[in-house]
Amino acid sequence: MIIRKIDDVPSVDWGNGLSRRFLLNSDNMGYTVTDTIVRAGTKSRLEYRNHLEACYCISGRGEVIDLDGVAHPIEPGTLYALDHNDPHFLVAAPDTDLRLVCVFSPALRGNERHSLDSAEFSHY
Repeated sequence: MIIRKIDDVPSVDWGNGLSRRFLLNSDNMGYTVTDTIVRAGTKSRLEYRNHLEACYCISGRGEVIDLDGVAHPIEPGTLYALDHNDPHFLVAAPDTDLRLVCVFSPALRGNERHSLDSAEFSHY
């Protein structure tokens, strides 16, 4: 059995927020669970080429925007899943951080970080 508290897990500043990584590849569960903060007012160009991701919003507001420019509002109780390694924009509302519980499959190693300075979608 694995028991972890938020203060005891690795935290990664991924550029526009903080990812607290509860389960990693080394835990041999086959997936990663994170508690992720997206900083208020940020817009991130993201793509997971090697992982599928599902995110469940537990606080804050924002939107996920697909490549066609369609914006999908995110608020507490909303889940979005990137089931085709979808490139997307993740936007946090200007006045509040967005907090998401995210699941990655396959699991992350734990040290992955985004490169948000590029004109390309940040990926890992």
